[in-house]
Amino acid sequence: MKVWVHAVGRMKAGPEKELADRYLDRFAKSGGPLGLDFGGVTEIAESRARDVDERRREEADRLRAQLAPGTALILLDERGKNLSSQQFSDKIAAIRDAGQRGVMIAIGGPDGHDEALRAEAQMLISFGAATWPHQMVRIMLGEQLYRAATILSGHPYHRA
Repeated sequence: MKVWVHAVGRMKAGPEKELADRYLDRFAKSGGPLGLDFGGVTEIAESRARDVDERRREEADRLRAQLAPGTALILLDERGKNLSSQQFSDKIAAIRDAGQRGVMIAIGGPDGHDEALRAEAQMLISFGAATWPHQMVRIMLGEQLYRAATILSGHPYHRA
């Protein structure tokens, strides 16, 4: 199963990007044998529409345009479910084992996700009640994907 990350906003060069890339590279190397093939990160620019709802709709439409048939959609959303690392890895494995061709995990822009897109998503996940900068969310997602691969493979990186 292919695993893609979709992000509204671009990450500039610097230590945050290096750390996010390091975790995503680790995931790419460790996920393959588990049937989790990393498809990469797609970045789109924030919408420039004047209205918040229109910005969300435009960003959602751009995400939908990249969503291949048979791909599950997971949104990172402040109103989502706060999962443990074990629960996150179990969800990724369940999507894979259900025969989905892929999963796209989407990081929204500053205005969040469109309500219609939220309704279409298979799952909404939160990294806690706090608001996190985009760069930190990208790092945390990369680390959790790598951690999921280590949990599923029985690697000692994750110790509960």
